[in-house]
Amino acid sequence: MVRLLRPFGRAVTYTRLLHLFIAVVWPSMWLFIEEAWWTWAVAAAVLAPVGLVPAMRTVEGLQARLLLTGHRHDSESAGVVVAPSASWGDRGRVVVWLEARLLLGCAASVLTVQLLLATVDLASAAFGREAGAGLVPLDGRQWWHALFAPLTLAAAAVTVVAAGRLVTALALRLLGPSPAERLAALEERTEQLLERTRIARELHDSIGHALTVAVVQAGAARAAGDPAFTDRALAAIEDTGRAALEDLERVLGILRESDRPVSSRPTLVDADRLLDSARASGAKLDSEVSGPLETVPGAVSREGYRILQESLTNVLRHAGAMPVRVRIDVTEGALALEVRNAMTGAIPGPGSGSGLRGIRERAALLGGRARTGPDEGDWQVHVELPLS
Repeated sequence: MVRLLRPFGRAVTYTRLLHLFIAVVWPSMWLFIEEAWWTWAVAAAVLAPVGLVPAMRTVEGLQARLLLTGHRHDSESAGVVVAPSASWGDRGRVVVWLEARLLLGCAASVLTVQLLLATVDLASAAFGREAGAGLVPLDGRQWWHALFAPLTLAAAAVTVVAAGRLVTALALRLLGPSPAERLAALEERTEQLLERTRIARELHDSIGHALTVAVVQAGAARAAGDPAFTDRALAAIEDTGRAALEDLERVLGILRESDRPVSSRPTLVDADRLLDSARASGAKLDSEVSGPLETVPGAVSREGYRILQESLTNVLRHAGAMPVRVRIDVTEGALALEVRNAMTGAIPGPGSGSGLRGIRERAALLGGRARTGPDEGDWQVHVELPLS
């Protein structure tokens, strides 16, 4: 019983009925002037060209959002579009909506009013009063007529709820987004998710690298007990921390201003900063760079920098002060990047997999490939990225 009565405690049930009544106000006023059936036909004919006006989609969409779905007029979750019609298909759906709303509004209004009048007539007849000529023909005045009054009242209530749900379903179908708009919204959502994933990777690589360097340097300085080494370690921690703060500020700026283009991201031209930071952290690093790094396309160079950063972070985190070989080779059509270090006996477990997975994903997004894992007694990260 509570479930059956629940719709009547919601405001949207009555705003939907109001929405249907609004659709028949002006034809009803005309009907009082010209009492003929053809007035409704003329009203339907007038709505056809009106629905072809692009702005009508906005007008009807705002009404539907506010009165049918129970959402705010500026809500994007209502499933109803408020943008003007962009194609003839959108205009056609608006015309069908206006005609269907007029027909359903007329039927719901007449039936609801007649059922309410019938309820009044049954109650009046039961108390010996004269009943009007309504939906239910009454023969005489009998007390048992009152027993049927709840039935007609319940029928009116069902009509209100059913008509409201039907007109809402029609609105979602006819005023909802077109296939082209759904595709555009899906593409926009995909772009947002990809951007969030990229930002998450950037934070993981940048902040993870800075924290790893700080931990390694602090531990080495405490173990060395040499004031000069401690000074160098603190300087390295400071430089790495400043770079991480710059990256963090840039990423937060992107989040605050989503329309601002990505700029000033580090590229492979800035790789010396990473190599110097790794050396300062105790890694015995041997690097070789061949080919012009400045000719590498921006996207490839930026992702290559992050791959190198994550690779060196993994070395410092898992291998410590071990010999590391870094090779960066720029050829006519590809960029090859390799980081190798001696195995420490333990292969990184699942807890360290997000960084390696990020390396493979970065390479795949650029149409390249990445190999990570043991190779001839070493741990290697080998990445090849196309330049085209």
